[in-house]
Parts: sequence; structure tokens; C-alpha cells
Amino acid sequence: MLTDVRIEDTRWRALEFAALAERGARAVLSELGVAAEGFEIAVLACDDAQIAVLNTEFRGKPTPTNVLSWPSEERGAEVAGDMPALPVGPPSPMEAELGDIAIAFDTCAREAEASGTPLADHCLHLVVHGVLHLLGFDHIRDLDATVMEGLEVSILGKLGVGDPYCEKRGV
Repeated sequence: MLTDVRIEDTRWRALEFAALAERGARAVLSELGVAAEGFEIAVLACDDAQIAVLNTEFRGKPTPTNVLSWPSEERGAEVAGDMPALPVGPPSPMEAELGDIAIAFDTCAREAEASGTPLADHCLHLVVHGVLHLLGFDHIRDLDATVMEGLEVSILGKLGVGDPYCEKRGV
């Protein structure tokens, strides 16, 4: 398994979240041509209270958020719009861990309802988003955001999920 999922909030079980996380993570690596074998991603499926603690501790923001990511190493592109330094396999034991993701049920459910998106689709999007962060993609600089969002749309489309950014683009 690529993902090691720890479910802290039992509401995640109804979504079969472990399978959803595995599917999303594998789709990202496949899209980028990275063989999943030998790599691992730790995923914490929690609630708003727990993610707020993590968001406070690691980002200094004392509020809940939908997803947080902690890459095992910095892979980001130095030049805006360039591809990050993707891992190549098979990994050595020290390179096997791509990083950690935490995702909050309450925030995800609110966002899905507000956008009229099925909860499973929204959560799949956030897993894809989080895994891309682990691989060095970001959305702080405009060109990087364009690359990252384009990958998300492509990956999600292959998974049967619509474009989560269509409203942003005025589509």
C-alpha cells in the first residue's frame, strides 16, 4: 500500500476513506510517471478540532482547515511554473516516506455541501491536492498555481471527478 491511513474520526469510515486515499495518491504518482512501489504516505483522517491544533502548531493559524501536508523533503521548483524535483524509484529506505497529510472531516463536509460537490469527490480532490504538495507542487506563485491546478483537473478527470476550479475560471 502506498498510503498508511489512520482514521481518528469514525465518520470517515462511511466514505471508505482508506481506499479513497489510496486511489487518489496512486493517481497522482501515475500521472507524474512516478512508480508507487516502495513509497509511503501517512494520512490522518481527523476532525476540525484536531486539524486546528495541527494548523496552530505548524502554521501559526489557530483555525481548522481542510487539508495539511508535510513533505519529507523540499522538492519545490526554484523557478515559478517549473516542475519540482520529483522522486525517482525505487526509493532507498531513507527516501521511501514522501510525507504526511491530515484531512478534516467537518471542513471537508462543509465545503462539499457549499459547492454542491459529493463529499467523496471533494475529499478525493483534497487527497490529490495534498499529495501534489508532498511532491513539491504549490500554489503560492501564480505560475505554480496554474501548473498545480492543471494537474489536479487532469488527475481528477481521469478519476471521474469534475473540475473543482471551474467557478474560479468562470466556466
